[in-house]
Amino acid sequence: QVRLVESGGRLVQAGGSLRLSCAASGRTFNNYAMGWFRQAPGKEREFVAAITISWSGGATSYADSVKGRFTISADNAKTTVYLQMNSLKPDDTAAYFCAARSNSGLTQRYEEYDYWGQGTQVTVSS
Repeated sequence: QVRLVESGGRLVQAGGSLRLSCAASGRTFNNYAMGWFRQAPGKEREFVAAITISWSGGATSYADSVKGRFTISADNAKTTVYLQMNSLKPDDTAAYFCAARSNSGLTQRYEEYDYWGQGTQVTVSS
């Protein structure tokens, strides 16, 4: 029903920047929420950021580990969400996944997201 495709991941040196993109297709979203999660090998899935889009505007939420460095934004018309990542650290190395909810509402719980992309790898070298 919904397909999410992430892009933008690559190898980058510590202190550098990347912008990840997540494009949704298969349906039109009006009121919805989208989030970014990451997972390193042998580690649990970790919340990164989320954004809620509605007729009255949007709200954002960030993990403490990325506050001040990462910025999430969404393009409602193009059904695309972005994650701007600055001041990258080796600890940011992970596969980054985009997720979407079929209803609006900001949440950090991965169980409450309905659709997932295949992931894009971000590797930060020291």
